[in-house]
Amino acid sequence: MKLHIVPASTGLQWVKLGMQTFWRQPMALTALLFLSMAAVSIIGMFPIVGPYLALALMPTVFLVMMLGAAEAHHDRIPRPSLIAAPFKGGKPRIQALIVLGVFYALGIALIAALTSLFDDGTLAKLSLGNQPMTPELAEELVSQPGFQIALWGGFLLYNLLALLLWHAPALVHWHGVSPIKAVFFSVFACLRNFRAFFMYALGWMGLTIAAGVVLSLITVLLSALLGSAVALAANILTIMLVMALITMFLSSAVFTFRDCFSAPDHKRSLQVDDVTYDYK
Repeated sequence: MKLHIVPASTGLQWVKLGMQTFWRQPMALTALLFLSMAAVSIIGMFPIVGPYLALALMPTVFLVMMLGAAEAHHDRIPRPSLIAAPFKGGKPRIQALIVLGVFYALGIALIAALTSLFDDGTLAKLSLGNQPMTPELAEELVSQPGFQIALWGGFLLYNLLALLLWHAPALVHWHGVSPIKAVFFSVFACLRNFRAFFMYALGWMGLTIAAGVVLSLITVLLSALLGSAVALAANILTIMLVMALITMFLSSAVFTFRDCFSAPDHKRSLQVDDVTYDYK
């Protein structure tokens, strides 16, 4: 396995590829994300251990979306059965994914504990869905310095956790490396290609802002046409937009992995459980 150093412009190319891949199979990829999150949500309902199991499964959901994007990129329909694909890679790979999942869950728990020192756990409750966000609560939180510190601190800490695990599930699944090596190589690849990942982050930030502006303009137009029914239409459009952006973002991750690492044993492609991954 060899690390590739890519130019900064590659980051924007990853954004473009994520969008293109999504539009090849928009319904199938969105459905794959919905089914994956629904399965995690159901597991999260189990008493006591459910929420922790749900958190531990998030790296696997990330991997499932990478598998789906690899399929869509090759003009194949991502099947719902891909949800089970990470668990068919053999015992060592399954154990490695479990370790990554535990690491992720512990990381989220640590972030929640640290941010709770400043806002009495408000951000943690909102992030984990234990407390609903209302306009009144949002207005109250904006004026609280402690919540602002928790919000930005949590943002930075979560990005650090994402840095540790960004490539790790794919390295475990496709390269068969140990969890510790996967985390190390993930961090190393992100740092060595910092310029590309910085442009990647800017690209998604700009796309999100642009989508928000377009949504606002559409809402204004709908308010003139639909009157009081605009709230329902705006909510539906917002949900659709958010799902599309998240799916595009997750679909782009496989290209960051492909361009940062060479194929194992100098192969041009690697096939795991009928999912073919082509390298440059």
